[in-house]
Amino acid sequence: MEESVIFQWSVIRSVLSILQWWAFNVTVIIVNKWIFQKLDFKFPLSVSCVHFICSSIGAYVVIKVLKVKPLITVDPEDRWRRIFPMSLVFCINIVLGNVSLRYIPVSFMQTIKSFTPATTVFLQWLVWRKYFDWRIWASLIPIVGGILLASVTELSFNMFGFCAALVGCLATSTKTILAESLLHGYKFDSINTVYYMAPFATMILALPAVLLEGSGIIGWLGTHPYPWSALIIIFSSGVLAFCLNFSIFYVIHSTTAVTFNVAGNLKVAVAVLVSWMIFRNPISYLNAVGCAVTLVGCTFYGYVRNMLSQQPAVPGTPRTPRTPHSKTEMLPLVNDKLEDRI
Repeated sequence: MEESVIFQWSVIRSVLSILQWWAFNVTVIIVNKWIFQKLDFKFPLSVSCVHFICSSIGAYVVIKVLKVKPLITVDPEDRWRRIFPMSLVFCINIVLGNVSLRYIPVSFMQTIKSFTPATTVFLQWLVWRKYFDWRIWASLIPIVGGILLASVTELSFNMFGFCAALVGCLATSTKTILAESLLHGYKFDSINTVYYMAPFATMILALPAVLLEGSGIIGWLGTHPYPWSALIIIFSSGVLAFCLNFSIFYVIHSTTAVTFNVAGNLKVAVAVLVSWMIFRNPISYLNAVGCAVTLVGCTFYGYVRNMLSQQPAVPGTPRTPRTPHSKTEMLPLVNDKLEDRI
């Protein structure tokens, strides 16, 4: 009886953690799109900088003041040699995501972001010469096909926004791959990741935001009918962005890798549906099919990756340039479970 109660509570906790993660993720995306489209605040660098500032403050409060999560100590030298490069790529990823949100609908942007597994596998194969099982390559076919169909049939297609989202996928893949080598020896969680990376990202982005968007923001403040209300919404998006990363901490500890993968793909579907209900961007039938095929492909890819990771390595396999030294070399590094957006 006691085991049954514990199991039921575990299921309830997992469901609640996923729902709150969905809520924060979808809200952040919708609010950001609202800022660019409805508030006419077309300054993605500044929005990203606000997110980094709020996340830096939030992580400090959670770790140093509230002590919800213990701080992972990092040597000062490692902060610049290992954390800073990660923060630079992380910053590029977030900025490109916000840039793409300015020019293309949420539904299209989220579909393109689902291309990340394919870019990760391709980069590891091309640059790092890692070997992958043929089933990994086969599982990427529906993802690539769905992206192509969604792109060709997108009614609100914008080349600049499309390229920003696509390069953002490459930045996400690079960040994930670098995490294996640069953060080796450190077991970072989502809170500590934000604690160390957000201040560096703020430092990297602050000056370009002021130089490139400062005069535009001053002009916007002078022409917007309700500037203070709009600024409250903008800074609220930063608070929500930190809450999103905080929510991931609970999802990771409450679900399995398979559940996380499926929930992540369903989250994209929820974001697409909610954004369409709010912004009413036109979506053709074939575009919806392309999005659905992409999400199904991502789920299938996650299943294949998890299945291969659980297979025992074949003993006595000769080590050749085309043969992996361990089972982990056969799998792309896309399961770090850290959110792409803060």
